[in-house]
Amino acid sequence: MTPETHFPTGADPLAGPPPGCPAHGRGPGGLHRLYGPDAEDLESLYEQLREEHGPVAPVLLHDDVPMWIVLGHAENLHLVGTPSQFCRDSRIWTPQIEGMVKPDHPMMPHIAWAPICSYAEGDEHLRLRGAVTGAMSTIDYRAIRRHINRYTQRLVNEFCERGEADLIGQFAEHLPMAIMCEIFGMPEEYDDRLVQATRDLLKGTETANASQAYVMGVLQGLARRRREEPEEDFASHLVLHPAKLTDDEVTTHLWLVLMAAYEATVNLIGNVLRAVLTNPGFRAQLNGGQMTVQEAVEQSLWDEPPFSTVFAYYAKQDTELGGQRIRRGDGLLFGIAPGNVDPRVRPDLNANMQGNRSHLAFGGGPHECPGQDIARGIADTGVDALLLRLPDVQLDCAEDELEWRQSISSRHLVELPVRFEPKPQQDVMQQPGHAPVPPPRPAWQVGTDRPQQPAPAATATPPTATPPQPAAVPPAPTPEPVRPMGAWRRFLRWWRGY
Repeated sequence: MTPETHFPTGADPLAGPPPGCPAHGRGPGGLHRLYGPDAEDLESLYEQLREEHGPVAPVLLHDDVPMWIVLGHAENLHLVGTPSQFCRDSRIWTPQIEGMVKPDHPMMPHIAWAPICSYAEGDEHLRLRGAVTGAMSTIDYRAIRRHINRYTQRLVNEFCERGEADLIGQFAEHLPMAIMCEIFGMPEEYDDRLVQATRDLLKGTETANASQAYVMGVLQGLARRRREEPEEDFASHLVLHPAKLTDDEVTTHLWLVLMAAYEATVNLIGNVLRAVLTNPGFRAQLNGGQMTVQEAVEQSLWDEPPFSTVFAYYAKQDTELGGQRIRRGDGLLFGIAPGNVDPRVRPDLNANMQGNRSHLAFGGGPHECPGQDIARGIADTGVDALLLRLPDVQLDCAEDELEWRQSISSRHLVELPVRFEPKPQQDVMQQPGHAPVPPPRPAWQVGTDRPQQPAPAATATPPTATPPQPAAVPPAPTPEPVRPMGAWRRFLRWWRGY
């Protein structure tokens, strides 16, 4: 018996809208597509969907595969926080069971089930997730901040003398990879090839499979080395965790953490820097001390989250969400970007969200991102160190000339060209700063404004003369007392890793 094909709205997917209907140009059932020409401006499309359907709306993926997108803030929190009703196991997704989702579907890399903690449920989820969070609990975040400062110095040294740079290709795409390699315990593997391979596979180019093989080979080698010779790093703690992950499980979870942390942090750094460079009020608050870089990062997580949506959650039973009837096997997109601008939560999008971490950028519930503190730390420390080195940095093009690469899952800058006065290189072990440290003055100048008098010329002494007596040595000047460092300055030095 052929299973009955159903559509989220109950409409016949093969029936088009009647002639003259405003829905002409849409997909089957008059539904909006989240791909193609009609989806070039997803932000506006989400608002149109919210107006037409409310906090949960029916849409179409590539090949006109039906899906729900959750637009409301509260509804998204219910979706990710109710594992009894919704899971991440695509094997129960009705369109896939019915053959509507082909193996070469463009969204298959996001949808295909895999034996990793992001998709697992129940005891298996607890085992795999416990290993990942247990390994992350061993990370020394103060030491990591020192590495962030030093790698920032290295990256800025590569372009500071030229007075111009692309802060995406030369900074944002490199800093997260360098830090993740440190955390994993493979700093020697960080190079341009690893960065480019990761960018390539995330873009899904024709060479993505070869790039994926290269990255997996690097991680497989790391897993084998740490099985034989464990050290104090993330990979070793993942290998040695009581959950007893196999080498394949270790490798796939290293890949999962690397991809999620890297892509999220690249987008986050780019978004924060763009806001600083294009929003005078934003920058004035930073320069004036009304906003810290950490608060700027949180504001960006509200306004431009690194991931727009997450693929996907699936209904385990017939239920209701946002006034819509959700059937067992329906798929739902976790709508981070539209949920963050839900007018019921943010009636004024210009309102300051400092100190408010209730955004959806890192998900929630059992599958909440376990590496969010890593992303925050890399972004706020790296941006802070960069701005200390380049306080006069300015955007080197008109804001409307910036190019974005957008998909259903994310939106990120292609380039961020900037200019600044050329700066000298700095020691990577030195605390970031824009003013070179002046050389120490000679000791004789300390505590006195008078220049040193030249010593009198030496005169010949007759053999019979009395030997000259040594000149009296003036007492050393009393150094000024060192002003004790206040609690706030001590905290800032500790926070920045010094």
